[in-house]
Amino acid sequence: MRARAGVIACAAALLLSACATGERTWSEAMDRGYPPAPAQRVPTSAEEATEAVPVAELAHPRWLAETAERTGIPRRALAAYAGASLRLAETLPQCGIGWNTLAGIGAVESIHGSYLGAGVEDDGVVSPPIIGIALDGSEGVMEILDTDEGELDGDVRWDRAVGPMQFIPTTWGDYAQDGNLDGRTDPHQIDDAVLTAALYLCESGDDVTTDDGWQAALGAYNRSVSYARDVADLATTYADPAA
Repeated sequence: MRARAGVIACAAALLLSACATGERTWSEAMDRGYPPAPAQRVPTSAEEATEAVPVAELAHPRWLAETAERTGIPRRALAAYAGASLRLAETLPQCGIGWNTLAGIGAVESIHGSYLGAGVEDDGVVSPPIIGIALDGSEGVMEILDTDEGELDGDVRWDRAVGPMQFIPTTWGDYAQDGNLDGRTDPHQIDDAVLTAALYLCESGDDVTTDDGWQAALGAYNRSVSYARDVADLATTYADPAA
């Protein structure tokens, strides 16, 4: 996994510079070869884990330690991916979203919250904040005028993707979840961001264990075929203990 760090870094840089671009139509994207759904893995849960605890506390500590060592994913980020998968297994069991798909997206979007020297603090806040370029309609970039008065992205003219899972403000406003149960939603807090991503994927794809469901979910998140292939490749590698 560590040998792929450079590839992931380049992918993250590309996404931050061309966020929310995509294929011209969904049918064209399908024709260009979206990958099949990778196996979805739900982690081992902590003893006595309930909906009354933050998502970062839902996975079993031994599972977290072993999986972080095996994959190279920072443990604090891994706790968010695992916890979001476990929470959705309770609230939307028909979806089947795995921690490995969420980790694949987190790797491509922000290298697990570490893009350009950022890091995930113990409380889950990514610092300094990860903010994409202005979605100003320049080549390869959608044009999205400011929708949040700069509240999330600091830009009062254009929207920008924000946080470790790179949400645009309108999508965040529609789907934001409180993953750490602190009474507010913050796209720069990794538990909130990953749980929101999990919900968005589930509502977009319904059953992401199927090829159609997974492709619809990833297509809603980012319509790029190469993006979906990168996420599928990483999700498959993360899920396989022998990889």
